[in-house]
Amino acid sequence: MKLIITEDSPGVLTATYIKERIKAFNPTPKKPFVLALPTGGTAVDMYSHLVSLYKSGAVSFDNVITFNLDEYVNFDTNNPQSYKSYMYTNFFSKVSFNPDNINIPNGNAKDMSQTAMAYEEKIKSLGGIELLIGGVGTNGHIAFNEPNSPINSRTRVIDLAEKTLRDNSKFFNNDINAVPKQAITMGLATISDAREVIIMATGQNKAEAVWRAIEGPKDIHWPITILQSHQNAYLVADKAASSEVSKKAATCGVCSFDPIK
Repeated sequence: MKLIITEDSPGVLTATYIKERIKAFNPTPKKPFVLALPTGGTAVDMYSHLVSLYKSGAVSFDNVITFNLDEYVNFDTNNPQSYKSYMYTNFFSKVSFNPDNINIPNGNAKDMSQTAMAYEEKIKSLGGIELLIGGVGTNGHIAFNEPNSPINSRTRVIDLAEKTLRDNSKFFNNDINAVPKQAITMGLATISDAREVIIMATGQNKAEAVWRAIEGPKDIHWPITILQSHQNAYLVADKAASSEVSKKAATCGVCSFDPIK
């Protein structure tokens, strides 16, 4: 995993990179670009910039197929805090996107196990994920893979950690009891299988997770550390989030990076 420290918003830098990767890939109906997408506060800037790039004609989402990383379980998707609502509010309703190319886990399915398996099978049928974008929790979770998640895990339902519930309560009027207790999430193996991964981090509260990802040992208590051995993984952080990383380990103190070859 390579660390990229940016003075700009990690979301803006990542959006620019997504645009470049899609253009370089030159997707077609028979060769779509498969993109995995996150939600959360850090991603808001990313979607805003992607919308601006789209409106300027710099990028097209024709032949792009998306898979969201996660969704709350047993939660009304019309609620503004559902991840389906988030995606349409921040992105899908503002660009031209084939609805058939949008995939968000169904947290209200009758058979969650079958839904999870079908999600994995659809990703596999498309040849896997070309580029996966994510964030990181203060406890090191990626998607909703909480500490101690199996490294061979696939899409599944998971109980959210107390730390995650507390962190997410800010989206629910600081009422921890209003936060859904479960989510359906891509697993660590699914994330690791993506050909390229970008994790975004902003703010001092993410500093320990960033430090552990870059300089700490691989540790199942900090799920982000599994990406240390990924050949094409980047952690894009602002100065606050990267504040605990030594200068020696900060290998990419730049504001742009090149697509994988």
